[in-house]
Amino acid sequence: MKNLRFVKSLLLLSLILCASWETRAQSETRVAAWQVTRFDITANVESGATARGVSARAVVSARNVGTGEGRTFTVRLNPLAEVKATSVGGAQARFTTSTEPLTNLLRAQVTLPAPVETGGTVNVTVEYRLPVTDNTGLAAISVDGAQFLPLSYWYPTPNTALAPRGVDYAPTRVTVNTTGGEMVVATGQATGASFEQPLNVQPFFVTGRWDVVEGAGEARGVSAWLVSGAGADERRRAEALVALAAAARSYYASLLGAAPDAPLRLVSVRRGAGFDMGGTLLVDGAVFRRTKTDSLTALQIAESVARLWVGGATGLEGEGAGVLREGLPRFLATLFLEKQFGREAADAERMRMALLYAPVARRDGPLSKSSPAYETYYNTVANKGALVWRLVADKMVGRDAFLSVLRREFDPSRRGVASLSAIRAALSATLTNDARRRLFDNLFDQPTDTDLLVGLPRQSGGQWVSALRNMGSLDAEVVVEATTERGERVTATTVVPAKDFGEARFQTPARIVRVEVDPDKLYPQLDYSNDIVPHAPAPETALAEARALLAQQQAARAETLARETVARAPELQEGRVVLGRALLEQGKLDEAEREFRAALDAPLPTAATLAWANIGLGEIALRRNQAAEAVRRFDEAVRAEAEYASTVNARAARIRAEAATGAAPAVDEAIRNTVAQLDTAIKSGRKADLDTFLLAGELANFEKGIISSQPEVWQTRVMRTEVVGANRVAADVSITARTLGQDQAGTAVLIFARTPSGWRLADVQFFEVR
Repeated sequence: MKNLRFVKSLLLLSLILCASWETRAQSETRVAAWQVTRFDITANVESGATARGVSARAVVSARNVGTGEGRTFTVRLNPLAEVKATSVGGAQARFTTSTEPLTNLLRAQVTLPAPVETGGTVNVTVEYRLPVTDNTGLAAISVDGAQFLPLSYWYPTPNTALAPRGVDYAPTRVTVNTTGGEMVVATGQATGASFEQPLNVQPFFVTGRWDVVEGAGEARGVSAWLVSGAGADERRRAEALVALAAAARSYYASLLGAAPDAPLRLVSVRRGAGFDMGGTLLVDGAVFRRTKTDSLTALQIAESVARLWVGGATGLEGEGAGVLREGLPRFLATLFLEKQFGREAADAERMRMALLYAPVARRDGPLSKSSPAYETYYNTVANKGALVWRLVADKMVGRDAFLSVLRREFDPSRRGVASLSAIRAALSATLTNDARRRLFDNLFDQPTDTDLLVGLPRQSGGQWVSALRNMGSLDAEVVVEATTERGERVTATTVVPAKDFGEARFQTPARIVRVEVDPDKLYPQLDYSNDIVPHAPAPETALAEARALLAQQQAARAETLARETVARAPELQEGRVVLGRALLEQGKLDEAEREFRAALDAPLPTAATLAWANIGLGEIALRRNQAAEAVRRFDEAVRAEAEYASTVNARAARIRAEAATGAAPAVDEAIRNTVAQLDTAIKSGRKADLDTFLLAGELANFEKGIISSQPEVWQTRVMRTEVVGANRVAADVSITARTLGQDQAGTAVLIFARTPSGWRLADVQFFEVR
């Protein structure tokens, strides 16, 4: 009874609060809301020894899209920025600054000389300086150049990602002046150091020194920007990627209409790889050193080109815009990859999307309400978003009808903007089945709750039957695939009611040994591991277990598990690599070689596949006393720069293989001398001594660690050096140290940059000193 009274009291309180809120909302003063219509920014990069930063003058043009007149104009900036002056329409204006509590950004509120009515426009100029203390992927100034990306908030903007309207995208003009003669790259058409972009973008720029490979013919307007000093192999890889971007542009033009008039640039960077805006994609320099186009790079290029239409020529607005900006280009990218590299390559990407989304499926929100404020936002809108668009296009409305809606909605001559609600309404109008319409709405408006289960097959007369269960809240129309003992595949299509059971019937007398529901993984689910019988661990779980067995020197068991995984998920290249490693550990060199070569022959291998397969082939070559071949393979693995473990492994193996050839690895004497001087500075433990040998803005944590530990012993031996750019050298070293009374030893990779004052330590890429 007490609980009932409590519930009634709570309900009454809720009603009172709602009524109070409604009354207050009705009487609330109407307010202005600003939408940027153009950014015009002139930035001066300061890269001196004592002053590192950017001084800028930004003209922000905006429209009042709110419900009331605007008397002030508020912009947000990086918290380290200092606003010098503001003006409105050319006349000086008063401003106040403060720290915004939620975002910790600098907030500058400009007083407008006259109110701006709803629909009116204003031009606000902000002069400011942003210092750079520690270099990051978002904001950096070094001997390699400068880099300022939108998330550094290097430019003034009224709206952030957490604002109700979301971050501002608008046409831009960015002009960058440098003191070191660096080249400048941004987005849009270039005239000297100025870039004019009529598409909807966020301002950014990168400076540096590059060798530019320009496309010709069908690839005209596409370019690759390689780190200065690139070799012939890197230029050939650049030409292949330029051709890939051009092919993507032509493909999307056939789907969505004429391509927007914007240049495409693939720019080699050391930080911020993966960022793209308005046709400019930043890629890791290793992309051009790999022997083959890797899957992630191909996907990023395809998505970057798709965004010329989605959000570029046609702006995006309203709730759930991220599902369009992130999820739709990813879905379109898989269509292009399927055309360019085959169904197997596209299915591998779709499987990765499902596996990436599954860990957050139980705690994400509805797609239509997605916001960067949610920690699962980018995973959900990109991966679940792409899966949902595929389900809608291929299962519900049909590919042709789907693309027809996109062509109409992204035709810039219509409105210039698109929204999730408008596209949903257009797609929903093509649905005549009520059940599909309910599923369609559920995919966007409800969190994921679908979980499909399949039971062991049983024989019934001349056919086989498997029970199905749908744990979700809506009916699921699924394909169920059975595999017979002879390896034949039989499919059945059925509808499994919501929160209910169903069954799949297979018209075959042959004994069925395996059944999988929704083999193409069309439906986003909470759990993919129960889609198959006989039950087995999820592929990623099985591979993790196989790797653990290899670490425990149980290669035979690892081989068995890896073979099962490859049979169940042949599109997962990681399974073939682990199988090859298990065979290698058992001395089955010919079988291992077949698996590694098959992995490398995949139409679109991952960077990790390129690295680990080459490491495997290098180990085989060493065992066959083919040291030169082993060096070549390990070198390719190093150049892949896939991830930490493979690169550390490949670097150590390359040194071993080079020793086996009888030729000592090359060592640059200038680097050897610099390392000796650096050792002395480290042992001194004094910041002033260390600063002499560290590149400004880099390795702040490394320096703090050295100063706090005060090493008693620090001795570095240079084992190998290699040029990794016109002004950079990588050194493989071994380190012996004693810090805080503990003896330590191990290897590291130190990156040195050439400066006017000599070589300076720019990065500690790998550090295995324990």
